Amino acid sequence: MTLITCIEDLRRLAQRRVPRMFYDYADSGSWTESTYRANEEDFGKLKFRQRVAVDMNNRTLRSTMAGQEVAMPVAIAPTGLTGMQHADGEILAARAAEKFGIPFTLSTMSICSIEDVAAHTSKPFWFQLYVMKDRDFIERLIERAKAARCSALVLTLDLQVLGQRHKDLRNGLSAPPRLTLANILNMATKPRWCLGMLGTPRRSFGNIVGHAKSVSDMSSLSSWTSQQFDPGLSWRDVEWIKQRWGGKLIIKGIMDAEDARLAASSGADALIVSNHGGRQLDGAPSSIAALPAIVDAVGKQIEIHMDGGVRSGQDVLRAVALGARGVYIGRPFLYGLGALGEAGVTRCLEIIRNELDITMAFCGKRDIQQVSREILLP
Repeated sequence: MTLITCIEDLRRLAQRRVPRMFYDYADSGSWTESTYRANEEDFGKLKFRQRVAVDMNNRTLRSTMAGQEVAMPVAIAPTGLTGMQHADGEILAARAAEKFGIPFTLSTMSICSIEDVAAHTSKPFWFQLYVMKDRDFIERLIERAKAARCSALVLTLDLQVLGQRHKDLRNGLSAPPRLTLANILNMATKPRWCLGMLGTPRRSFGNIVGHAKSVSDMSSLSSWTSQQFDPGLSWRDVEWIKQRWGGKLIIKGIMDAEDARLAASSGADALIVSNHGGRQLDGAPSSIAALPAIVDAVGKQIEIHMDGGVRSGQDVLRAVALGARGVYIGRPFLYGLGALGEAGVTRCLEIIRNELDITMAFCGKRDIQQVSREILLP
């Protein structure tokens, strides 16, 4: 494939180049995957108002997210196991985002550590935090993020329990992954991926192994992880984390107007309307369907972002029109990474920027910060 025209091209190429268990981890939802599918499909129901004879010169996509200037209102979402889509994946994606002028968010469950990413970038990135029962580990993780000069903490609240993902069960995806005969044979058909993995020492969860108590290697990680996600997580814990962090705080996983009000009253700087990419509660509405009610409820009190189902620059524009200050992309950048490494992430961002810019022009707007619901048909 020599011509990459859209995110779907990157997806198909990634599917060919990434071992099935890791590709499926990224490209799947929980249970029936109805919410995962709705995340994408519901964007297509929002139709644009095309305008003509409007001056389209001097367009700009520049904006801010959580007080940070961005080249377009897009951030790279935190995704676990990014470094298994491509060797050193988090480092490559962070470098691409930095060069492009948008935020990169590193997951707690990343392969490359906070320190790895900080050593290979020159500007602050964001760090995403899962709340574990081991509060001492969480405090040290926050301190490590501070030491790495992370400029925002993205606190994920929708993973108190883990949604069941059937593809992961069938593929034997665990920590460490089960090397069944089927998995070994599939990996053997991905020589580019295998060579990359042989050439890097980063093949475990860099933020956890060697940092959490009793987790010295991958063999001890699985039992620790299964016991650590905290079903007792509450808004009191959010306050505890906010005090220890002391910087910009973004709360991720809001899908209900009442929870949005609680997030706004917590003192957070922004919230993310997100259903975890359809990977947690199957049967929940899509993120884009939930966005308008949350904007109406708290849009004047707290900055609102969203993620879930974004596959194009047109989707970004739709979300901004409905009141999102910014949008996060997860699977699109993972497709780019799996397909072409850092160059693939850059190509993903170029595609989204081009689609966003041209569609905004067709809708008669020159400044992304002036976009509102008026560009959409009722």
